[in-house]
Amino acid sequence: MRVSNNDRERVAQILHNAMAEGRLTVSELEERLDKVYAAKTFGDLEPVTRDLPVNRQAPALQMPQAAPAPVNRVGGRGTSSNAIAIMSGTERKGMWTIPPTFTSVAMMGGVEIDLTDARFEDAETTIQAFAVMGAVEIYVPDDITVQVNGTGFMGAFDNRVQDQGQPHPGAPLVRITGFAFWGAVEIKRRKKRKKDRAKEIEE
Repeated sequence: MRVSNNDRERVAQILHNAMAEGRLTVSELEERLDKVYAAKTFGDLEPVTRDLPVNRQAPALQMPQAAPAPVNRVGGRGTSSNAIAIMSGTERKGMWTIPPTFTSVAMMGGVEIDLTDARFEDAETTIQAFAVMGAVEIYVPDDITVQVNGTGFMGAFDNRVQDQGQPHPGAPLVRITGFAFWGAVEIKRRKKRKKDRAKEIEE
């Protein structure tokens, strides 16, 4: 990472303070200042203050930290294009890849779609969910933007995510549409698993 003039001046001030405290001689100060003003990267500046107690001024020497990149969830070929349950139950969860269009039908049965560990063939995905005297449950993690536009007739098309609007930068966009008749389609966040919470505490 290349340094700016302000970075050089902050390090120079540290050296001047060190000389005032008797930690450096005038000649040592001049020699180190030459290195400071010739420095091009933070790696060039670090040795100049290595033997000085600069903890209280450490922020002046810290390299800017880049924000962590979002996990890339887009890529691959769809492994399943539908989930149909007629007087039965079916599920799609774990490590799987969802295609740009996915259809789920629950007729007197139940369908569970879990996107927590899923990948997406495209950056934008449409899930068509139909529940007739049955239930479709769709679980989405926090790093996915969701837009819901479904209808319930003597049934419920229940959005518990409330992500309507523009997608978050870099996040896959999932549009959920469909129809519920004497049944329910529920979209909700998947709560973090206990092992995930424990891992965060350790970190």
